Amino acid sequence: MVLQRNQPVAIFGSANPGEQVSVAFQNQLKTTETDQNGHWKVELKAMSANAVGQTLTIKGNNTIELKDVLVGEVWLCSGQSNMEYQMRKIVKVKTPLKGDYFPKNEVAEANNPNIRIFLVRRKFLAKPDGQYEGWAVARDSALRQFSAPAYFFGKTLQQELGVPIGIISSAVSGSRIEPWFSEEYWTSSPYLKDKKKEGDPGKFFHTMIEPLAPYTLKGFVWYQGESNTFLKENISYSYKMKALIENWRALWGNPKLPFYFTEIAPFYYSLDEKGHVRMPRTVLPEFREAQDLVLQLPHTARIITTDLVDDPHDLHPSYKWEIGRRHALKALKYVYHRNIVADGPELEAVKYQGKQATVKLKHAKGLKTIDGKPLTSFEVADEDGIFYPAQAAINGQTVVLESDQVQQIRQVRFGWDEAAQPNLVNTVDLPAAPFRTNNPLQHIKLKNSL
Repeated sequence: MVLQRNQPVAIFGSANPGEQVSVAFQNQLKTTETDQNGHWKVELKAMSANAVGQTLTIKGNNTIELKDVLVGEVWLCSGQSNMEYQMRKIVKVKTPLKGDYFPKNEVAEANNPNIRIFLVRRKFLAKPDGQYEGWAVARDSALRQFSAPAYFFGKTLQQELGVPIGIISSAVSGSRIEPWFSEEYWTSSPYLKDKKKEGDPGKFFHTMIEPLAPYTLKGFVWYQGESNTFLKENISYSYKMKALIENWRALWGNPKLPFYFTEIAPFYYSLDEKGHVRMPRTVLPEFREAQDLVLQLPHTARIITTDLVDDPHDLHPSYKWEIGRRHALKALKYVYHRNIVADGPELEAVKYQGKQATVKLKHAKGLKTIDGKPLTSFEVADEDGIFYPAQAAINGQTVVLESDQVQQIRQVRFGWDEAAQPNLVNTVDLPAAPFRTNNPLQHIKLKNSL
């Protein structure tokens, strides 16, 4: 396994009540006595990264030796099917239409002993007994079953940081957000507490997240939301995600743990299996607004995925290697302080001048279209709120819009459709985030709603 570097590391387990327990690792010896329930915990002092496997020895009435333990960076990845998406599926994927990187044979070729993976199986930790039997080197059958976004996140970090990486994956396909945080965080949320409990709060939290703590880690990566989009959620999802983030940070006793999430990819949520319309095409963009509201919370970030779909009828797009890489870019910039571009263009301000609107963007160095064609997905409206496609032209770090059908532009939106795959990117080909200027959530102060 991998222990977290550069911060105190919790080692914990169970024994008989009152039993003396000692933990020896890398010239450290810690001793403790179990509590009346038989639980014990010690903290090892912060250690530097170490890619040489060592033995962790735990002694009580019996002795446990954990061999080949490394020290590096540890992250937890969670969510629903797009996070659970197994590495074994990649070999069967059709050659993607975008990009020139396609790690089709990654499972067959992977053999990096400095990437370690831990897959939380659904019933594996249901009765926590201190048995963390799940760590493996990222290769062969262990890697075949492991989360693809989580693995490629870890692989990118390992390549860039040059230290051992430990990735824990705990995801359940089809799961809503509610099962991933505890019931008490529902009842303590000013927004949720008076609403009917739905979606089994706590169901997966108690069996698949809680038993992992206090295993020392660096942060969280989250890819979930499709199930809640089908329920046409928006602002309620913001508060559920806030509850989850606060719940997990409290569980690990660290309010600064980074939480990075994946903005949901284009998909025809509006159509049922027979092609009949079941909801408006704007349900997904509105859900993304609810996701983005969470960025008010400290130490959060999100990646945009509007370009990572070849077929909007596919709920499980294949570009999991790029999902992982983009999350790794966020971590490299905001956790490991690398001087890199990790964000795509985002709305900063709009200036209206009669028939024209100038959209000012941040993270907009080297604005261009990824396909060399004219800009797509910009729309404008006047006071009446009826939107028309806009002619859009890049001007430095801004985009200038106009439309023959709108005399006095007063509103702008971009990528405002469930299937929209805009072509606007910055210098490192990261896509621009969808937005609308009349965002009804923009005045909500999520971080102050404790």
